[in-house]
Amino acid sequence: MTRPTLRIRSFAFAAGMAAVLLAAPAASQQDFSAVEVTGEHVSGAVHMLTGAGGNIGVSAGEDGILIVDDQFAPLADKIRAALAAISPGDLEFVVNTHFHFDHTGGNVIFGKEALIVAHTNVRKRLAEGAGVRGRPAEPAPKEALPVVTYDDGVSIHFNGEEIMIGHLTGGHTDGDSYIYFTESNVVHLGDQFFAGRFPFVDVGNGGNAVGLRDSIGEVLEHLPADAKVIPGHGPLSSVDDLKTYHRMLVECVAAVKAGKAAGKSVEEIQAAGLPEEWSGWGSGFINESVFITSIHESL
Repeated sequence: MTRPTLRIRSFAFAAGMAAVLLAAPAASQQDFSAVEVTGEHVSGAVHMLTGAGGNIGVSAGEDGILIVDDQFAPLADKIRAALAAISPGDLEFVVNTHFHFDHTGGNVIFGKEALIVAHTNVRKRLAEGAGVRGRPAEPAPKEALPVVTYDDGVSIHFNGEEIMIGHLTGGHTDGDSYIYFTESNVVHLGDQFFAGRFPFVDVGNGGNAVGLRDSIGEVLEHLPADAKVIPGHGPLSSVDDLKTYHRMLVECVAAVKAGKAAGKSVEEIQAAGLPEEWSGWGSGFINESVFITSIHESL
Protein backbone atom coordinates (compact mmCIF):
# COMPACT_ATOMS: atom_id res chain seq x y z
CA MET A 1 0.00 0.00 0.00
CA THR A 2 1.36 3.38 -0.98
CA ARG A 3 1.80 5.60 2.04
CA PRO A 4 0.34 9.11 1.77
CA THR A 5 2.34 12.26 2.41
CA LEU A 6 1.47 15.23 4.56
CA ARG A 7 2.16 18.84 3.62
CA ILE A 8 1.62 21.74 5.99
CA ARG A 9 0.25 24.86 4.35
CA SER A 10 -2.13 27.76 4.85
CA PHE A 11 -5.07 28.41 2.57
CA ALA A 12 -6.93 31.32 1.07
CA PHE A 13 -10.36 29.88 1.86
CA ALA A 14 -9.75 29.20 4.99
CA ALA A 15 -31.63 13.78 13.78
CA GLY A 16 -29.18 12.96 16.69
CA MET A 17 -28.29 16.52 17.60
CA ALA A 18 -29.27 16.27 21.25
CA ALA A 19 -26.18 14.12 21.65
CA VAL A 20 -24.04 17.22 21.22
CA LEU A 21 -24.94 18.22 24.75
CA LEU A 22 -24.08 14.90 26.32
CA ALA A 23 -20.85 14.34 28.15
CA ALA A 24 -18.94 11.16 27.28
CA PRO A 25 -20.19 9.08 30.24
CA ALA A 26 -23.83 9.90 29.45
CA ALA A 27 -23.40 9.16 25.76
CA SER A 28 -21.91 5.77 26.58
CA GLN A 29 -25.19 4.88 28.33
CA GLN A 30 -27.32 5.65 25.27
CA ASP A 31 -28.91 2.77 23.43
CA PHE A 32 -27.42 2.70 19.93
CA SER A 33 -28.73 -0.78 19.09
CA ALA A 34 -31.40 0.53 16.72
CA VAL A 35 -29.09 2.94 14.89
CA GLU A 36 -28.31 2.04 11.29
CA VAL A 37 -25.14 3.38 9.69
CA THR A 38 -25.75 3.73 5.96
CA GLY A 39 -23.56 4.98 3.13
CA GLU A 40 -24.04 6.82 -0.12
CA HIS A 41 -21.59 7.63 -2.88
CA VAL A 42 -21.01 11.36 -3.20
CA SER A 43 -18.47 11.82 -6.00
CA GLY A 44 -15.13 10.36 -7.04
CA ALA A 45 -13.47 8.63 -4.11
CA VAL A 46 -15.80 10.24 -1.56
CA HIS A 47 -18.77 8.69 0.25
CA MET A 48 -20.95 9.83 3.16
CA LEU A 49 -22.10 7.76 6.13
CA THR A 50 -25.10 8.68 8.26
CA GLY A 51 -26.10 7.15 11.58
CA ALA A 52 -26.29 9.02 14.89
CA GLY A 53 -24.36 12.22 15.34
CA GLY A 54 -22.42 14.06 12.67
CA ASN A 55 -22.23 12.92 9.07
CA ILE A 56 -19.05 10.96 8.28
CA GLY A 57 -17.10 11.72 5.13
CA VAL A 58 -15.14 8.83 3.60
CA SER A 59 -12.27 8.73 1.11
CA ALA A 60 -11.78 5.18 -0.15
CA GLY A 61 -9.25 3.96 -2.71
CA GLU A 62 -5.90 2.35 -3.36
CA ASP A 63 -4.23 4.06 -0.39
CA GLY A 64 -6.87 2.87 2.07
CA ILE A 65 -9.56 4.75 3.94
CA LEU A 66 -9.75 8.22 5.47
CA ILE A 67 -12.80 9.27 7.46
CA VAL A 68 -13.97 12.72 8.49
CA ASP A 69 -15.49 12.48 12.00
CA ASP A 70 -16.51 9.23 13.68
CA GLN A 71 -19.77 9.76 15.62
CA PHE A 72 -19.97 7.61 18.83
CA ALA A 73 -17.73 4.84 20.13
CA PRO A 74 -20.61 2.31 20.50
CA LEU A 75 -21.21 2.65 16.75
CA ALA A 76 -17.64 1.67 15.81
CA ASP A 77 -18.54 -1.82 14.63
CA LYS A 78 -21.42 -0.50 12.53
CA ILE A 79 -19.15 2.15 11.04
CA ARG A 80 -16.57 -0.54 10.24
CA ALA A 81 -19.21 -2.62 8.50
CA ALA A 82 -20.35 0.37 6.43
CA LEU A 83 -16.74 1.12 5.48
CA ALA A 84 -16.13 -2.52 4.51
CA ALA A 85 -19.08 -2.32 2.15
CA ILE A 86 -17.31 0.55 0.39
CA SER A 87 -13.71 -0.71 0.38
CA PRO A 88 -11.61 -3.53 1.88
CA GLY A 89 -8.77 -1.08 2.61
CA ASP A 90 -7.33 -0.26 6.01
CA LEU A 91 -8.33 2.85 7.93
CA GLU A 92 -5.37 5.23 7.77
CA PHE A 93 -6.67 8.65 8.85
CA VAL A 94 -9.39 10.16 11.01
CA VAL A 95 -9.97 13.89 10.53
CA ASN A 96 -12.03 15.70 13.19
CA THR A 97 -13.97 18.76 12.02
CA HIS A 98 -14.28 19.97 15.65
CA PHE A 99 -14.28 18.56 19.18
CA HIS A 100 -17.97 17.85 19.94
CA PHE A 101 -18.57 14.32 21.13
CA ASP A 102 -21.02 13.31 18.40
CA HIS A 103 -18.17 13.88 15.93
CA THR A 104 -15.20 12.56 17.95
CA GLY A 105 -16.69 9.83 20.17
CA GLY A 106 -15.25 7.11 17.96
CA ASN A 107 -11.70 8.50 18.32
CA VAL A 108 -11.12 6.26 21.32
CA ILE A 109 -11.61 3.21 19.09
CA PHE A 110 -10.27 4.32 15.72
CA GLY A 111 -7.33 6.24 17.20
CA LYS A 112 -5.71 2.91 18.06
CA GLU A 113 -5.27 2.10 14.39
CA ALA A 114 -5.34 5.37 12.46
CA LEU A 115 -3.72 8.80 12.62
CA ILE A 116 -6.08 11.45 14.04
CA VAL A 117 -5.75 14.90 12.45
CA ALA A 118 -7.44 18.06 13.76
CA HIS A 119 -7.05 21.73 14.53
CA THR A 120 -4.92 22.61 17.56
CA ASN A 121 -7.97 23.68 19.57
CA VAL A 122 -9.66 20.31 19.03
CA ARG A 123 -6.82 18.51 20.79
CA LYS A 124 -6.80 21.18 23.51
CA ARG A 125 -10.52 20.90 24.25
CA LEU A 126 -10.59 17.11 24.12
CA ALA A 127 -7.57 16.91 26.44
CA GLU A 128 -9.04 19.31 28.98
CA GLY A 129 -12.50 17.73 28.92
CA ALA A 130 -14.33 20.79 27.62
CA GLY A 131 -18.05 20.63 28.28
CA VAL A 132 -20.92 22.07 26.28
CA ARG A 133 -23.51 24.49 27.73
CA GLY A 134 -22.17 24.01 31.23
CA ARG A 135 -22.31 20.21 31.15
CA PRO A 136 -19.01 18.68 32.28
CA ALA A 137 -17.05 16.16 30.23
CA GLU A 138 -14.16 13.87 31.09
CA PRO A 139 -10.76 14.52 29.49
CA ALA A 140 -10.30 12.26 26.48
CA PRO A 141 -7.84 9.36 26.83
CA LYS A 142 -4.55 9.52 24.94
CA GLU A 143 -5.70 7.28 22.10
CA ALA A 144 -8.61 9.62 21.36
CA LEU A 145 -6.46 12.74 20.95
CA PRO A 146 -5.32 14.11 17.58
CA VAL A 147 -1.64 13.37 16.96
CA VAL A 148 -1.29 15.73 13.99
CA THR A 149 -2.52 19.27 14.63
CA TYR A 150 -2.39 22.50 12.68
CA ASP A 151 -3.25 26.15 13.13
CA ASP A 152 -4.03 27.17 9.54
CA GLY A 153 -4.18 24.00 7.45
CA VAL A 154 -2.67 20.75 6.26
CA SER A 155 -2.89 18.69 3.07
CA ILE A 156 -3.14 14.91 2.94
CA HIS A 157 -2.24 13.40 -0.43
CA PHE A 158 -4.35 10.27 -0.49
CA ASN A 159 -6.29 8.14 -2.95
CA GLY A 160 -5.16 10.13 -5.95
CA GLU A 161 -6.09 13.59 -4.76
CA GLU A 162 -5.05 16.39 -2.46
CA ILE A 163 -7.33 16.58 0.55
CA MET A 164 -7.12 20.17 1.73
CA ILE A 165 -7.95 20.83 5.38
CA GLY A 166 -8.23 24.39 6.62
CA HIS A 167 -9.28 26.22 9.76
CA LEU A 168 -12.53 28.22 9.70
CA THR A 169 -12.27 30.88 12.37
CA GLY A 170 -14.86 31.76 14.98
CA GLY A 171 -17.90 29.86 13.74
CA HIS A 172 -19.41 26.79 15.37
CA THR A 173 -16.48 26.49 17.84
CA ASP A 174 -12.91 27.84 17.82
CA GLY A 175 -11.53 24.67 16.24
CA ASP A 176 -13.64 24.11 13.12
CA SER A 177 -12.20 22.95 9.80
CA TYR A 178 -13.35 22.38 6.26
CA ILE A 179 -12.12 19.33 4.34
CA TYR A 180 -12.01 19.74 0.57
CA PHE A 181 -11.43 16.72 -1.67
CA THR A 182 -9.95 18.46 -4.68
CA GLU A 183 -10.42 15.90 -7.47
CA SER A 184 -13.74 14.57 -6.18
CA ASN A 185 -14.91 18.19 -5.76
CA VAL A 186 -16.54 17.57 -2.39
CA VAL A 187 -16.30 19.68 0.76
CA HIS A 188 -17.17 18.53 4.29
CA LEU A 189 -18.04 21.49 6.50
CA GLY A 190 -18.78 19.75 9.78
CA ASP A 191 -21.11 21.73 12.04
CA GLN A 192 -20.35 24.99 10.30
CA PHE A 193 -23.22 23.83 8.08
CA PHE A 194 -26.55 22.53 9.35
CA ALA A 195 -28.54 21.79 6.18
CA GLY A 196 -31.92 23.52 6.18
CA ARG A 197 -31.95 24.43 9.87
CA PHE A 198 -30.57 26.90 12.38
CA PRO A 199 -27.06 25.96 13.52
CA PHE A 200 -25.83 25.37 17.04
CA VAL A 201 -23.28 28.09 17.84
CA ASP A 202 -21.17 26.99 20.81
CA VAL A 203 -20.35 30.44 22.15
CA GLY A 204 -18.88 28.97 25.33
CA ASN A 205 -16.22 27.18 23.28
CA GLY A 206 -15.25 30.02 20.98
CA GLY A 207 -18.16 29.88 18.55
CA ASN A 208 -19.58 33.07 17.08
CA ALA A 209 -22.58 33.51 14.77
CA VAL A 210 -21.02 36.51 13.04
CA GLY A 211 -17.83 34.55 12.46
CA LEU A 212 -19.92 31.66 11.13
CA ARG A 213 -21.59 33.98 8.64
CA ASP A 214 -18.22 35.26 7.47
CA SER A 215 -16.59 31.81 7.27
CA ILE A 216 -19.37 30.41 5.12
CA GLY A 217 -19.16 33.48 2.91
CA GLU A 218 -15.44 32.90 2.48
CA VAL A 219 -15.98 29.26 1.56
CA LEU A 220 -18.54 30.27 -1.06
CA GLU A 221 -16.06 32.68 -2.64
CA HIS A 222 -13.74 29.78 -3.48
CA LEU A 223 -15.95 26.72 -3.82
CA PRO A 224 -16.71 25.55 -7.39
CA ALA A 225 -20.38 25.95 -8.29
CA ASP A 226 -20.79 22.23 -8.98
CA ALA A 227 -19.21 21.00 -5.74
CA LYS A 228 -21.04 18.58 -3.47
CA VAL A 229 -21.38 19.69 0.16
CA ILE A 230 -21.47 17.35 3.16
CA PRO A 231 -23.06 19.11 6.16
CA GLY A 232 -22.40 18.25 9.78
CA HIS A 233 -26.10 17.38 10.05
CA GLY A 234 -28.71 16.97 7.36
CA PRO A 235 -28.75 15.58 3.81
CA LEU A 236 -26.06 15.80 1.16
CA SER A 237 -26.27 19.31 -0.25
CA SER A 238 -25.32 21.56 -3.16
CA VAL A 239 -23.57 24.90 -3.36
CA ASP A 240 -26.99 26.50 -3.91
CA ASP A 241 -28.13 24.98 -0.60
CA LEU A 242 -25.07 26.46 1.08
CA LYS A 243 -25.84 29.85 -0.47
CA THR A 244 -29.35 29.73 0.98
CA TYR A 245 -27.88 28.85 4.39
CA HIS A 246 -25.46 31.76 4.12
CA ARG A 247 -28.26 34.15 3.20
CA MET A 248 -30.16 32.95 6.27
CA LEU A 249 -27.12 33.74 8.43
CA VAL A 250 -26.71 37.19 6.88
CA GLU A 251 -30.35 38.14 7.33
CA CYS A 252 -30.74 36.72 10.83
CA VAL A 253 -27.56 38.36 12.13
CA ALA A 254 -28.71 41.66 10.61
CA ALA A 255 -32.14 41.38 12.26
CA VAL A 256 -30.70 40.73 15.72
CA LYS A 257 -28.06 43.42 15.26
CA ALA A 258 -30.73 45.95 14.32
CA GLY A 259 -32.81 45.04 17.34
CA LYS A 260 -29.84 45.35 19.65
CA ALA A 261 -28.87 48.71 18.12
CA ALA A 262 -32.42 49.93 18.78
CA GLY A 263 -31.95 49.14 22.46
CA LYS A 264 -34.19 46.08 22.52
CA SER A 265 -33.53 43.29 25.01
CA VAL A 266 -32.91 39.76 23.80
CA GLU A 267 -36.41 38.88 25.00
CA GLU A 268 -37.91 41.67 22.88
CA ILE A 269 -35.93 40.52 19.85
CA GLN A 270 -37.15 36.97 20.42
CA ALA A 271 -40.73 38.21 20.59
CA ALA A 272 -40.30 40.06 17.29
CA GLY A 273 -38.77 36.98 15.70
CA LEU A 274 -36.55 36.49 12.67
CA PRO A 275 -37.52 37.08 9.03
CA GLU A 276 -40.56 34.99 8.10
CA GLU A 277 -38.72 33.06 5.37
CA TRP A 278 -36.74 31.22 8.03
CA SER A 279 -39.64 30.31 10.31
CA GLY A 280 -39.36 26.61 9.47
CA TRP A 281 -35.65 26.43 10.21
CA GLY A 282 -36.19 26.33 13.98
CA SER A 283 -38.04 23.03 14.05
CA GLY A 284 -34.93 21.00 14.84
CA PHE A 285 -32.47 20.93 17.71
CA ILE A 286 -32.00 24.72 17.75
CA ASN A 287 -35.22 26.72 17.81
CA GLU A 288 -35.57 30.36 16.86
CA SER A 289 -35.24 31.72 20.41
CA VAL A 290 -32.02 29.78 21.07
CA PHE A 291 -30.55 30.91 17.75
CA ILE A 292 -31.42 34.55 18.49
CA THR A 293 -29.70 34.22 21.86
CA SER A 294 -26.54 32.84 20.27
CA ILE A 295 -26.46 35.68 17.73
CA HIS A 296 -27.06 38.24 20.49
CA GLU A 297 -24.21 36.80 22.53
CA SER A 298 -21.96 36.80 19.46
CA LEU A 299 -22.58 40.51 18.88
